[in-house]
Amino acid sequence: MEAVAAAAREMRLMQGNQAIAEGAIYAGARFYAGYPITPSSEIADECAARMPALGGMYIQMEDEMGSIAAVIGASLAGAKAFTATSGPGFSLMQENLGLAVMGEVPCVIVDVQRSGPSTGLATKPAQSDVMQVRWGRHGDQSVIALCPASVRECFTLAVQAFNFAERFRVPVVLMPDEIVGHMRENVALPLPGEIEIVERKAPGGAPAAYLPFKPDADGVAPLAAYGSDYVFHVTSSMHGTDGYSNNDPANAAWRVRQLHEKIERHREDIVLTRAYYTEDMDVLIVAFGATTRSGRAAALEARAQGIKAGVLQLQTIWPFADKEIAALGRNARMVVVPEMNYSGQVAGEVRKALGAGADIRRVNKYNGTIITPQDILDAMQRPAAAKGEGN
Repeated sequence: MEAVAAAAREMRLMQGNQAIAEGAIYAGARFYAGYPITPSSEIADECAARMPALGGMYIQMEDEMGSIAAVIGASLAGAKAFTATSGPGFSLMQENLGLAVMGEVPCVIVDVQRSGPSTGLATKPAQSDVMQVRWGRHGDQSVIALCPASVRECFTLAVQAFNFAERFRVPVVLMPDEIVGHMRENVALPLPGEIEIVERKAPGGAPAAYLPFKPDADGVAPLAAYGSDYVFHVTSSMHGTDGYSNNDPANAAWRVRQLHEKIERHREDIVLTRAYYTEDMDVLIVAFGATTRSGRAAALEARAQGIKAGVLQLQTIWPFADKEIAALGRNARMVVVPEMNYSGQVAGEVRKALGAGADIRRVNKYNGTIITPQDILDAMQRPAAAKGEGN
């Protein structure tokens, strides 16, 4: 049966950005609103061609603020909706992304990371949006963020992003770097039904009794669609279970806590990692996105040199894989964290997971070029006193 299914799958040479669009469509997305920006524009190109043919809608908006607003509106009307952008556009989306958090609006935002600050090196890669994805909005809030390292993962994690968004009523950020977004690889596209597709919970009671923010036992409230028999209110202000403004301190405390707990209580389902060569390792490489590929190559070369190196790939960036890193890191004499940014945004979280005494070697590159396997090998061979240096 598996052999028949494998033979039936379509094999395509795809770009990462194309695979993201295809994954979104596979997940049921039928609404895309966006504004072209390098290096994400191929996602818009693909959706412009594919969405109308599927009975969906593609809209090129006047800017990124309008794009995320349109996505939120489409989602509240019942559509699976998404947009794609890069650093400058993602910056413009933050206020309305905060509205999606407060309104518990399921949607997906693709941030194909490029070099900055500001316009920066518009066509070059970076991995410097990690903290912006987590903390770009003001106030207490939490999001889910996923990061692919291959064209295949661009497809599968796009599907997963929609599944998480719909299951937990949250915005989800998919954050490939430019290298992954623009690379091309052969991908065997899954058959319909081969990957589980999650649909949002719909209310089942009488429309007059509907409370759009009253969570079920799993911490997530059912979501009706605008235009249905259910009439409900969504506001960016602090609100109660009925959706209308409520400034009571007890309600505010419950609301903020609930926004966090519905993610925290399902952490084991959300945090996705992949381990390579870790069974006997004593050097751990923690990597994400394109640096995963360099990390795996470096680990194999290190093993050829007699160094038992392994790799932990972070497919989920937020919530952070602190438990998984701690479980592997306690068996390592050294942890190497390669990332294409200046400040070591992920390395800082690894430090929190492993404690101040851990030997953590940062490998930082921020000149628009990729981190190579040799860069990682060099970090392994530096004296311990030199740990934390970047280049």
